[in-house]
Amino acid sequence: MRNPEKEKILLYFFKTGKGQYGEGDQFLGITVPQIRSLVKKYKDIYIHEIETLLHNQFHECRMLALLLLVESYHKAKTESEQKQIYDFYIKQVDYINNWDLVDLTAHHIAGAYLWDKNREDLFHFARTPHLWLQRISIVSTYYFIRKHDLQTTFDVSTLLLQHPHDLIHKAVGWMLREAGKRDFEAEYQYLIENKRYQSMPRTMLRYAIEKFPESLRQDFLKGRVG
Repeated sequence: MRNPEKEKILLYFFKTGKGQYGEGDQFLGITVPQIRSLVKKYKDIYIHEIETLLHNQFHECRMLALLLLVESYHKAKTESEQKQIYDFYIKQVDYINNWDLVDLTAHHIAGAYLWDKNREDLFHFARTPHLWLQRISIVSTYYFIRKHDLQTTFDVSTLLLQHPHDLIHKAVGWMLREAGKRDFEAEYQYLIENKRYQSMPRTMLRYAIEKFPESLRQDFLKGRVG
């Protein structure tokens, strides 16, 4: 299944060079559909086996482990089982160490678990100086957005508004855009409150307003709103 040509592309795409966010990561060149087919085949795997797989040096093995963990969460019959998976997920965050691994899993596990509970964990993650926990904090809110609950997305976004990393700018902008798809007025008001949009990083703003009418998008980009 290994694909050397695709492996080279992935090494570049996921920024694995020295000093980059994915430094030292290794790839096999296996596609996401191929990995999802393995999830179907091994969906009854035990959590200790998932942990072994998650600690593998290859990115695709960690992705497989995390997608199997999502499958386990979906099958969990009790809140106790869900909590065990959520706690395991957060404890293993150092192995959830690239944006795709977060984006495929955070809302399915952290978002789903915290939906009907105190969400202080997400605010704690946002304040923690750990890039992947910070990305989890905002991407997890996608679960809430899909249920038309937008306030936590706005609150976590505010905590991350001046974050220095491009990966957080993109994630926050993406979640604001998704919030706006459900309630345009709510996103609009969030952006113009105290002219918040003028102080957010440019990449974050561009992602957030991507679906706005072109004339309004230009007004935001040129600072003419509010």
